[in-house]
Amino acid sequence: MQDDSTPSPGPISNLLHSLTQVVATLVAMAHTRLELFASELQEEIQRASSLLLWAFIALFTAGIGLFLLALVIIFAFWDSHRILASILVTLFFFMLAGFAVWRLRTQLKSHTRLLDATLTELERDGERLAQSMKRSG
Repeated sequence: MQDDSTPSPGPISNLLHSLTQVVATLVAMAHTRLELFASELQEEIQRASSLLLWAFIALFTAGIGLFLLALVIIFAFWDSHRILASILVTLFFFMLAGFAVWRLRTQLKSHTRLLDATLTELERDGERLAQSMKRSG
């Protein structure tokens, strides 16, 4: 025998339940994306810090080495061709600087966009949400 005293859920309670599930799903998706964002941001910061540190060390030590090499070349030709040796060493430094600028520009142009995976996932989420809205509407 059925108990008629318990009311059956009406359409409004079903709608509220569905909306609650949609909101819960959206919050879970946002949480996942924020975790991905934080993880990617942390990786980028660590990578950039490491690159900057090693670039500074490499540039500093290479600069000292090149400066000492330039002095050795100029001193070796001091009696015979000191002006020519100085000009050639200076030209070498300018050519090296030009190559470094060219290489830097090439790397900056080929770098992937920041937080690429997070942005891609957010785009996919938007597409899925639009598709589900079309199906339900």
